[in-house]
Amino acid sequence: MDDSAITWEEPFCGEGASCFRLGTDPDGNAYIAIAGAEDTYVTDTREALRTLILDIKAGKVDHLL
Repeated sequence: MDDSAITWEEPFCGEGASCFRLGTDPDGNAYIAIAGAEDTYVTDTREALRTLILDIKAGKVDHLL
């Protein structure tokens, strides 16, 4: 993957210094990285990212908090 093809969103930051960035590319892939370390990322489909976000919003991972 050509990292320059990834369009990164502004960082999402919690309290402290834990900031994450979400990105997408023209081929339908989604990316999650730590802000400032975008060259090391986790990638999957946009649909997988959508499902992850919806599940988080639904409280399915609240037990990790």
